[in-house]
Amino acid sequence: MMGRSSRAVTFDLWHTLVYLEPQEEEQYMQEQSELAVSLLASAGAVGSDSTATCTPAEAFARVRAEAISAAARGVSISPRAQFAGASRLAGRVDEGAAYVESVRALVARTPFRRAPQVLTTLQELRRRGFRIGVISNTIGEPGWTLRPVMRRLGFETLLDVWAFSDEHVWTKPSAALFRWALDRLDVPPERAVHVGDGWADIEGARRAGLRAGILFTGLQNYGVSYRQYLLAPERHDAPSPHRLARLEELPSRLERLLPRDGAPE
Repeated sequence: MMGRSSRAVTFDLWHTLVYLEPQEEEQYMQEQSELAVSLLASAGAVGSDSTATCTPAEAFARVRAEAISAAARGVSISPRAQFAGASRLAGRVDEGAAYVESVRALVARTPFRRAPQVLTTLQELRRRGFRIGVISNTIGEPGWTLRPVMRRLGFETLLDVWAFSDEHVWTKPSAALFRWALDRLDVPPERAVHVGDGWADIEGARRAGLRAGILFTGLQNYGVSYRQYLLAPERHDAPSPHRLARLEELPSRLERLLPRDGAPE
């Protein structure tokens, strides 16, 4: 039985807890593609005759687009599976181990930044007894490559659960990914709120039966590629009665949505 008196808040990762400046984000996404194309170009061909149906660049662009489309349906295609798929399209023999290691190195050297006031906000939430988790769609990089970054930025002791989509078969907005996290937080959906910057956050919270999804608007300054490929308007219009521009206002907002006792306001 879940803890009926407990309360939880879960967060998106990108553009909620951490972010890059738009030009940094654009460079980061371009480097991911360049790493994949370079490794595909240097990989051995299948047999004596190439079975390629497209160039390495076309192959990776195609599978990345498929992964983004699948994510909007709640289906996870991991970075390694994306590379393996591109390898087959390009007529190559490479299952992606070197690509994943290259992405790890890229993540390690990228200057990820903490959202303003995020650590003090999380500390205050913990002081108030909230259990805290992260639910993140990791389409471009494996979740395990982000854990050292989060540790370096001071998040590790403030978070109870990590739900990275590449480690599951689901992505946001699938209710299953939210429920997996809430099971481990030992909190029922009606005693939980999710905070994130996009449609998948708000829609996923709704599907999973959370008390609310809060649209965080404080870091919606996206790079060109991120906005083009991951924020397609037809999928990412995120209507929500609950909006938040400053994380430091979250504890008082949550006390109204999830009071310790009694019905929410």
